Amino acid sequence: MTHAILKTLGVALIATLPVLASAQLTANVSLTTNYKFRGQDQDLSKNKAVKPALQGGFDYAFGETGWYVGNWNSSVDWLSGNSLEADLYGGYKFKAGGVDLDVGALTYIYPGNSNGNTTELYGAATFGPITAKYSHTLSKDYFAYAGPGKSGRNTGYLNLAFAQEVAPSITLKASVGFTRFASDIAAPNYMDYSLGGAYDFGSGLSLGAAVVGATKKDFFGPANKSRVIVSLTKTL
Repeated sequence: MTHAILKTLGVALIATLPVLASAQLTANVSLTTNYKFRGQDQDLSKNKAVKPALQGGFDYAFGETGWYVGNWNSSVDWLSGNSLEADLYGGYKFKAGGVDLDVGALTYIYPGNSNGNTTELYGAATFGPITAKYSHTLSKDYFAYAGPGKSGRNTGYLNLAFAQEVAPSITLKASVGFTRFASDIAAPNYMDYSLGGAYDFGSGLSLGAAVVGATKKDFFGPANKSRVIVSLTKTL
């Protein structure tokens, strides 16, 4: 029985070698003056414009198959006992006519406080410089917004983004998003926005700057106050 299993695994490995050989691994690291997620500050320890965050991760693409997995991490400070966000994701990219499509799943993990853990399915379509993406919550809670005994499942987030190179090495970027909370969450639906650009120095080094914020400030307070965010990113 063991021999048969080993033989099967051996055959599977040999069949997979061409895919592994053509797989592409990229990594990135960045330093930003503030980390906002869907318009909300991810460091609530102080009300300041500059709250630096160290970020980084990797993406692993399985050659030309369209399949990929990845990980992204950032320092955060909005959950008691936790200082790290670790995202794990995987999906499939393909083309349909002139549209690039991307479907997958993403889990946000907070090692020091699992109350914030959230899992979403997502789907995105890119046509030229425009990308539309929708994320739908599968986990019981949505970043601890619902709380004990209530559900954040079926919270949805829709984002429309624009990115276009307007001059050599200079890319203009803009986006607008809308969060629709599940009925158990006692928070108003809101919109977030970002407007800025990036300069590519070459060799994987880029500098970005944007004005980022969100609506419903009376409810969320300084957490979604507009900020000018500057980030330096190195792709390896």
